[in-house]
Order: sequence, then C-alpha cells, then structure tokens
Amino acid sequence: MQLYGSQTSPYVRRIRLLLAETPHQFINMNIFAEADRQKLLALNPTLKIPMLQNNERMMVRLLAFALNASDTLQFTKGLSSESDEAELWDLALDGTVNLWVEFGQADEKWLKKACSRAKQVHLYCYGGRVVPIWWQANQSALSRYQQLSIWDLPEQSVQQMATLVQRSMNLQCNISEGQIWLSDDSQSVLIEPVLLKAASR
Repeated sequence: MQLYGSQTSPYVRRIRLLLAETPHQFINMNIFAEADRQKLLALNPTLKIPMLQNNERMMVRLLAFALNASDTLQFTKGLSSESDEAELWDLALDGTVNLWVEFGQADEKWLKKACSRAKQVHLYCYGGRVVPIWWQANQSALSRYQQLSIWDLPEQSVQQMATLVQRSMNLQCNISEGQIWLSDDSQSVLIEPVLLKAASR
C-alpha cells in the first residue's frame, strides 16, 4: 500500500497515524511542483491528497481493462470522482454507456444506478472470505438486474498479481477457456474468475 501526501498536511498526518501499524510506503508530494502534479494527476485526476494506492486494486483494474478491451474503453475518475461515473466504462460517441465496470463489493443501490444507465454492467469482486458473505447478503437483490454479470477473483491470484507491480511494467495477458494468464518478463500469474452471476440479456 502506498500513501501519497504532503508532510505539511494535517490530513495526511492523521492518515499516517492511523496507518502506523499497517505496512505502507509514504510518498511525499509537493502538489505545487509541476513534476509532482503530473505524477499525482496520473494517479488521481482530482489532484487531491492524501491518496491511498493499493497494488491489488490497481492490478484488478488493469485485469478488467484487458478482459474488456476496446477502442472506447476508458478509466474515469472512479473513487475520486463525485460524479455518477463508473470506475471503468465503454462510452459511445453519443454518450451511450455500452459497458459499466465496478470493483470490490459494490453497493446494491450503486449497481442499480449502473444498470439503469448501461447496456452491460460487470462487477469484479475480490477480498477472499468477504466475498461469499457479501454475495449471500446481496444475491437475491442483484438477481433482478438482467444486464449485470459478477465474478469473484480468487484472493491468492489477486495477491500474486500485486507482485507484478513495478515502476515500469510490461505485461502480457492471455485468455483461454476461462483461464487468464498475466505475465511479465520473469513470472506468470494464473487467474480463474468464478462466475457468481451471468447476465440474462
């Protein structure tokens, strides 16, 4: 986990106190320096600090991008945004949302909103033992959304994907019969998503 912030910010200091016993890397940013602003902009379009970057979440987002790749697929401001946008979506030129992608254990109301706006909605869950508990609590409510598909990404695979993170990454993704291989120059990770719910249209 990486915490981006400024040593002079009282908000950052509070987060650092909360994370005192949690392994993390603190990256000091000068948001008034152009180089740091560009670096922060690439990670967080709102340019706000403090910001937490979790390698597992980042790799799940990259995996979803690879699985749904198209010329019009794009990341949005996601969690940093106050607007009604997906974290990742396929947006047509006329504004039609062809695909809305979310991550983690999403709220049912948020998925309802996504399904009301998009032709397809994909949810990639991860988090190990938390996922079955979340699914049991939400399965009945989510079953009525016909364009919603949900996958559970195995915890071990997500953890292994996080080990691929480097400052400069060159990854390959191979997909065959439900198996996904994500590789760099030195290692490969097998991901076998478990389909919890298939879209019915």
